[in-house]
Amino acid sequence: MITELFDLSGKIALVTGGTHGIGLAIGKTLAKAGARVCVNGRSVEKLAACREAYRLAGLEVFTLQFDVCDEKAVDQGISIIEKEMGPVDILVNNAGIIKRIPILEMEISTFKEVIDVDLVAPLILAKRVAPGMIARRSGKIINICSMMSVYGRNTVSAYASAKGGLKLLTRNMCCEWAKYNVQINGIGPGYIATDITAAIREGNHPFNDLVMTRTPAGRWGEPEDVGNAALFLASKASDFVNGHILYVDGGILANFGYVKGENNV
Repeated sequence: MITELFDLSGKIALVTGGTHGIGLAIGKTLAKAGARVCVNGRSVEKLAACREAYRLAGLEVFTLQFDVCDEKAVDQGISIIEKEMGPVDILVNNAGIIKRIPILEMEISTFKEVIDVDLVAPLILAKRVAPGMIARRSGKIINICSMMSVYGRNTVSAYASAKGGLKLLTRNMCCEWAKYNVQINGIGPGYIATDITAAIREGNHPFNDLVMTRTPAGRWGEPEDVGNAALFLASKASDFVNGHILYVDGGILANFGYVKGENNV
């Protein structure tokens, strides 16, 4: 049965920074496919809201507060998950931050903060769970990259540097761990309709106009679009997909200068 390819029953999935937006959608999608999901976060209030969102969807979730940049905290957190739920079969490195500051105005400490959360933390998490996956000859690691791993924009130098590094870290993990039947892939979300982007999606905001006219699909992506991609990469259907970055962007990276409604010749 085709549906069996996407059945995650019995799998333990950890989604970092999964209390809202894309991370919340990914976790709920994996839970609907049968996985037992643990969501990590730093805010007690956001973790509580996450549990309520799962409850309203008729889903179960285990939440755990720890700092993904702290090696000792990560080790303790994973140990709790292993004790309470079982070994992590699916790791989704979703936690991330962005600082929109011009390069000449950005403090080096701020640059390093973004690198730590967006690039170093995924390495810390992966190093903690990969040995178990290697021993079991089974595992999925999904790193949430970005379109900024392909191109740059004004004021996002730290974020783009981290996501570009995460893309290549993903491929290097593949080179070292694929032989143990561990699949390590990335997802590069396009412009997604979340609470964070709500303000620039309303009215005639120039950035909304940019997204709507330059994206061939003619719309913002939904968090569930990214969740569906994560389900594929977490499932048996992707067992021979490795070191790949799946861009879920409505085609924006495939075009140059596309304008909706115009005769583009």
